[in-house]
Amino acid sequence: MMDVNSKAYGKMLERRPLNVKALWGGEQVGLVSGRDIYAACKELGCVALAVNCRNPLTAKGVLRAAKKLNAAVVLEIAKSETTYCLGNFENLPAYCAGYSKELGDGIIFSMHVDHYGIKNQSDLVKAVAHIPKLVEAGWTSVAVDASHLPDYDNLRATRDVAMSLPAYMGLEVEVGEIKGAGELSTVDEALFFIGGLNSWGIYPDLLAISNGSLHGTYDADSGQQEGIDLKRTLEIAEAIKPYGVTIAQHGISGTPFDKINEFYHYGINKGNVATLFQNVVFGVKMDPDTGNADTSSGSYVKESARGVSDAMWQKIVSWADGEKMNRKSGDYKKANLPFGKLILEEPKDILERIVGETEEWAVRYIKAMKAEGSAEKVLEVISRRGDHNAAPERKPINPRSSYTSDKAPNRERTAGDFDD
Repeated sequence: MMDVNSKAYGKMLERRPLNVKALWGGEQVGLVSGRDIYAACKELGCVALAVNCRNPLTAKGVLRAAKKLNAAVVLEIAKSETTYCLGNFENLPAYCAGYSKELGDGIIFSMHVDHYGIKNQSDLVKAVAHIPKLVEAGWTSVAVDASHLPDYDNLRATRDVAMSLPAYMGLEVEVGEIKGAGELSTVDEALFFIGGLNSWGIYPDLLAISNGSLHGTYDADSGQQEGIDLKRTLEIAEAIKPYGVTIAQHGISGTPFDKINEFYHYGINKGNVATLFQNVVFGVKMDPDTGNADTSSGSYVKESARGVSDAMWQKIVSWADGEKMNRKSGDYKKANLPFGKLILEEPKDILERIVGETEEWAVRYIKAMKAEGSAEKVLEVISRRGDHNAAPERKPINPRSSYTSDKAPNRERTAGDFDD
């Protein structure tokens, strides 16, 4: 457990991002730049657990696990999730800082904007106006996701959004939209994209790729299977290594732990888990080895001793029926907004069992990702800097002329909406 009165912790507090100091400068909350956590995981050869907090209770459980294992973690929410979840860009940093204080601080974490989607020129213009608000709210890392666009347009849109972010914030970018088994980003795409960003002075920490993972629950009855291709992942990781970029693995819910144990061998330094922790809040039956929801009966199965109360679950099911949702539909995620505050008002024993099981799963993931003790490495990374600014010391490798529209790979892609 980390000593909040230690010299190293004190130095970290002094060198937190300026937006964090503006909000919580007089407090001991260990909210750091995502760049520091990703750098530490890269040096250790481990994976930072990144959890989408659709309900704030998830953040509390993950922070408890992080404190127990002295691990650095990432708490996040995607742009699309903010439209259907209680956790959003405005309130999550404050929730997390509050939980950290409640737990006695001494927890190292970053607040990550997951999948900030850019699908057109209008999104791009809105993003540049919105980004200062994210900074003001306390976010310390951003994933710019323009992967829906052709390769050259992705490069330009990602460049423009990244130029609007403070350089001290963590930066994740994406090439090849995440769509499930068989949908693989190529080495050529990754090199064009990362090399092109580098030529413009944009230096990401992480690259998210399409390597066979899927957002949400795997429905075995419809033929869906976990299909993360670690061979392709390593090929891309090795290709982009000269740019100082490693891999962010998305869509881990439903992945066997023996496979997660191997992630750090394949250039992966951040691992996203979302749907599993939603399953914990709802208390739906899951495979104990993967966390995949059990829908073999044709619907989600609520377990009475887990998650929300049975009465709350019945309200959720009735609402979903009224919305014409299949009872094993991934659209159950949309219940997070209308029922989010009601869930926070459940009896204390219900809240504790949700937070407790969240902590248990987070402990399993942190151990599988080899991230125990990673918080100490983050303090070491921060101590080597001259001040608060975590911007990496890199420089362009190739000229911009190497990354023009006529040189873009522009692989054909499967149509469809694959947002979180």
